[in-house]
Amino acid sequence: MTQLYLASGSPRRKELLAQTGVIFERIAAPIDETPLPDENPRDYVIRMAVEKAESGWQHLRDMGLALKPVLASDTSVVLGDEILGKPLDAADATAMLKKLSGTVHEVLTSLALRTEDGVETMLNVSRVTFATLSEAQIANYVASGEPMDKAGAYGIQGVGGLFVAHLEGSYTGVMGLPLYETAQLIARQGLGFMAD
Repeated sequence: MTQLYLASGSPRRKELLAQTGVIFERIAAPIDETPLPDENPRDYVIRMAVEKAESGWQHLRDMGLALKPVLASDTSVVLGDEILGKPLDAADATAMLKKLSGTVHEVLTSLALRTEDGVETMLNVSRVTFATLSEAQIANYVASGEPMDKAGAYGIQGVGGLFVAHLEGSYTGVMGLPLYETAQLIARQGLGFMAD
């Protein structure tokens, strides 16, 4: 029996949430992901997760489904104050990877859990040191197709992990669902392996 809904189409988030032991189903939660003018990256990533969770909650209401907790997450790669989302095309992916090459950037992953009591949020912040990449390395990686659906145009769990010289923070947070924070959040609802 479903204990929780995951408002995400991401196969990585599905795989990570399964590790918590919670029984869940995925639901669609389409939202406008455009940053507001001058929006702080941390505010943006939290707002995205909240909007996804609220969209999922509304979907349950619209479909007449039982109102179980809805978990949503959002990940942004941030270089300085610039949010690097999912690339629009190969040229955009190339430009992002050139910016990240040889730098330290932050990966912000927010969580939002919508219940009948409201929305609870958490934010995971990781610092990633990227290797200096040659144009050929970037071109080969972009040609692989892996960067195209990933924030910042790389996936740490795939070939993109070869570019990560140092990680300070959460590996699963960089993947898109920080497991420690997720487990804490759902445990407060009596769900998952960490629940009392």
